[in-house]
Amino acid sequence: MTSHIARNYAPLPVEIATGAGAWVNDVDGRRYLDMLAGYSALNFGHCNPTLVKAATDQLARVTLTSRAFSSDQLEPFAAALAKLCGKDLVLPMNTGAEAVETAIKVARAWGYRVKGIPDGQANIIVAENNFHGRTTTIVGFSNDEDARADFGPFAPGFTTVPFGDAEALAAAIDENTAAVLIEPIQGEAGIIVPPDGYLTAVREITRERRVLMIADEIQSGLGRTGETFACDREGVVPDMYLLGKALGGGIVPVSAVVADEDVLGVIEPGQHGSTFGGNPLAAAVGHAVVDMLATGEWQERARSLGEHLANRLEPLIGHGVTELRCVGLWAGIDVDPAVGTGREIGERLLARGVLVKDTHGQTIRMAPPLTIRATELDWAVEQLALVLRK
Repeated sequence: MTSHIARNYAPLPVEIATGAGAWVNDVDGRRYLDMLAGYSALNFGHCNPTLVKAATDQLARVTLTSRAFSSDQLEPFAAALAKLCGKDLVLPMNTGAEAVETAIKVARAWGYRVKGIPDGQANIIVAENNFHGRTTTIVGFSNDEDARADFGPFAPGFTTVPFGDAEALAAAIDENTAAVLIEPIQGEAGIIVPPDGYLTAVREITRERRVLMIADEIQSGLGRTGETFACDREGVVPDMYLLGKALGGGIVPVSAVVADEDVLGVIEPGQHGSTFGGNPLAAAVGHAVVDMLATGEWQERARSLGEHLANRLEPLIGHGVTELRCVGLWAGIDVDPAVGTGREIGERLLARGVLVKDTHGQTIRMAPPLTIRATELDWAVEQLALVLRK
């Protein structure tokens, strides 16, 4: 059958038709346990009743005004999100990549207008093996050749240092450095966790050198790691949080840049915007997400279930698994090439009713909805153990 979909993805051969909680069904009615959760966009499960109600209630009222006007949903959402982050202001956008692009503009504007960097000289430090999206600016400072090849020329103004190396980061900062942009845990790279104390060191260095710390928590934030934000694991508060994915509850795309007035206040009317950013439907769903996180219940669930998952996965090391990285309900599993590639393991799991995604050849990721049960995690790991024997 001829497909009319552009080939920018190579999905596993399954067509999902319905979903609820941690489970989805394909067009033939076969059931699968979703162990990816839309790369953390579905932290609260498919069709979460609370979030579906927030969306459907708002659908019957008004869905879009554009930011030419305000809506009764926007300020309550922004206030709740600012409180969750401990910050003053929220700039709402739609996708994670838009949040990153927004942060780059804010950091540069802050560098020129507040720090006094000469016009056109601002630079931003990023980490090797980063993943912040796929716009041309962002892939320009990626070292993933699949993301970069044939898409240049790229924007200047970025310096790359090894992830987890605070000394290298400090050495790269100069008088024209406006910001450091990092993922507290690198998701697309395979759930790469930096050394203990790294985030604390980054915070201290950036504060001492008058450089903004921007934390891309688009995948790692909003409960995934067992904390509200991955930065919370070291008690670190960045200058800017970049949020997305789970903020829309898997229902609508919602992203945001959250910072204090002295940072985000540099943006004036007409200098940045989005027709759909902060629309009433997105704000209603985002507000419901923030209210759910405010109780701490979901973070605790990710902590306890994450420990359970790690305990079940650890015995597989040396039995088809070469390395394991677990943080909260998030696991990067390196597969021994002798038993197959990450893609091949994903296909074998698909045949047994488990959905995962490979990355960088030999790694598969598990990031199930936080609604999943311990018994369901057990079953998923049992299926993984079986396919690793083949």
